[in-house]
Amino acid sequence: MEQKKIFIKNEKDSMEFGKFLSRKLTAGSVIALTGDLGTGKTTLTKAVAEGLGIKETITSPTFNIVKQYDSGRLPLYHFDVYRIGDIEEMYELGYEEYFFGRGVCIIEWAELIEDIIPDNAVKIQILYGKKEGERIYICTF
Repeated sequence: MEQKKIFIKNEKDSMEFGKFLSRKLTAGSVIALTGDLGTGKTTLTKAVAEGLGIKETITSPTFNIVKQYDSGRLPLYHFDVYRIGDIEEMYELGYEEYFFGRGVCIIEWAELIEDIIPDNAVKIQILYGKKEGERIYICTF
């Protein structure tokens, strides 16, 4: 797997990267996002969703764990596993149907369930940059 460091200057750069990434996604693609609170995991998810042609408003599924959006070229399954107390909860949700299904999965706080993240997932660690609004994406493809 290849690792790449991408420097993001502002939200516009994040949106452009997300749209670029969305063009490469196919059914069964999984994107595993990690990063501190407020680094922009949901912002990047919104950009990917826009690139997929999703029309619904993307919000963090913190209390639902997963939200499904079907209006794009592929369904989007948006996970926020921050509140997962035990990986068994993912089995109860039937995560495999999402991860290996007909859509794209984006998982926020993926480090909490890293044992079940597919080996071929795109992994993106989001770090704060030096200046306000800057981010660094460490991507493993």
